Amino acid sequence: MKDMDTTDQRRARPMGFTLPTGTDPASVRGRVVAMEKLLERSLVIPGIKMPVGLDALLGLVPVLGDVLTAAMGAYIVWEARNLGMPKWKLARMGANVLFDTAIGAIPLVGDAADLLFRSNSKNLRILLRHLDKHHPQTRVIEG
Repeated sequence: MKDMDTTDQRRARPMGFTLPTGTDPASVRGRVVAMEKLLERSLVIPGIKMPVGLDALLGLVPVLGDVLTAAMGAYIVWEARNLGMPKWKLARMGANVLFDTAIGAIPLVGDAADLLFRSNSKNLRILLRHLDKHHPQTRVIEG
């Protein structure tokens, strides 16, 4: 396969980055951090500067939005399972997604709860603590 020149690389990566595709812990960390950002902090509400993501936005669509965001949240749990996290941590993460989905299914109340209870952020913290302890080489110093 021929090497891409820089113009082709920019077209292949319109956002300026690519998600890691490996199964190593560092790649998993990159994918899970990107998924959490997409679900919880991809946009900022002007004026109050509150971060929101697809979880809150798709939650406005009855049933389908909740199913989609539950599936995306379950992806983080699935990645954690593939890392070999203990079952009790996986159960805790699954309970976070289940609680978020159950509350999110309640009209109006669920939409407000999506802004306050961020199950994906909670699950990311659980996963990052595990990675920092068991795979310290994956740590990223952000500036």
